[in-house]
Amino acid sequence: MLEPARPLSRRRTPRGKGIDFADEARFLRSWLDKPLVTGAVSPSGKALARMMARYVDPKEPGLVLEIGPGTGPVTEALIERGVSPERLVLIEYNAEFVPLLERRFPGVTIVRGDAYNASETLAGRIGQSLTATVSSLPLLTKPVRQRVKLLEQCFEMSRPGAPFIQFTYGLTPPIPREAIGLTTALGSPRVWLNLPPARVWIYRRPA
Repeated sequence: MLEPARPLSRRRTPRGKGIDFADEARFLRSWLDKPLVTGAVSPSGKALARMMARYVDPKEPGLVLEIGPGTGPVTEALIERGVSPERLVLIEYNAEFVPLLERRFPGVTIVRGDAYNASETLAGRIGQSLTATVSSLPLLTKPVRQRVKLLEQCFEMSRPGAPFIQFTYGLTPPIPREAIGLTTALGSPRVWLNLPPARVWIYRRPA
């Protein structure tokens, strides 16, 4: 079942900056250095980034947490969607990507740290509930229990019903349904324009 899509805003990113071919080289270099940390050889494509952003309602109050932003394709899509930079909090582990994100997205809060320990990484840094979490982490490289722990941490920082949005190249949910209790998991149509094709999963904990 697919949640109804809301129309995308035409708002531009700060200074009109987009993703350039240099990002491909950065991602490939990062992947060759630490493949289990980076998890992909290239950034998410625009079609996948927009599919992820469409499940964030920019009218809902609160902060939007993005984990594993890399070089910023999903960040760009979220801002185009209508989420103001001041409401975006990013956790990025790769030290090379942090200054790039700071230059590309003025006004966005960027924290270098471990997103799998999101509660500790953000301790004292956010003063309001999250309205959504958008994740590009390579979850399939981690044990299921660690994926579930991440999901629970993000829900604990979120308002009731806030989505946890995660993409995967796999055919099954990246956090298995049997491991999440009453939490719901809904999948989007496969994004064929992304290479490789991917699907977005939306998790919600009942209010």
